Amino acid sequence: MTPAERERAAAYLAETRKNLVCSTRNLWRAQLQFKPAPERWSVAECLEHIIVVEGLILSNVEKALQQAPASSKPAMSDDEILCTIVNRTFRVKGPERLMPTGRWSHDQLLSEFDAARKRTCDFVASTNAPLREHGYPHPLFGQFDCYQWLLAIGGHGERHRAQAEEVMAEADFPHLSLPHLTTGM
Repeated sequence: MTPAERERAAAYLAETRKNLVCSTRNLWRAQLQFKPAPERWSVAECLEHIIVVEGLILSNVEKALQQAPASSKPAMSDDEILCTIVNRTFRVKGPERLMPTGRWSHDQLLSEFDAARKRTCDFVASTNAPLREHGYPHPLFGQFDCYQWLLAIGGHGERHRAQAEEVMAEADFPHLSLPHLTTGM
């Protein structure tokens, strides 16, 4: 990874972390649990999915680096990958093992996300592995090199942050309404 690539990955991971935390940090339990429809995810489910996928991708990157260099070139440029992953007009259901199941309590979600993102950021800051020489295929988009997978972590988080914000924008999303504030009690 070149110094410019390291800087880009670190900055993008920091930016997408900040975006997610700013969007979700002040939500309370009813807001985190709210589902606009039975088949749609809650904000908590979006957060859980982001955490699970981030850990899986980083683990897969580490495994790919233990293998022989990739024989095929990436299917897309770095920018194309980010545009494709963040774009919410293309939707697909992922494998069952990546679906939210309530692995963490609501009050643990942001700390679990921060721990997962810290592991990724520490890896980006410290690795000297030839990330561009190793990779593995994305199930839908073809071959990514390991550097592109690190960018994809941030893009995936950004995609599901946007999904969480769609949930929060729903007309019946619960808003803070405390009776003692409105009645003088």
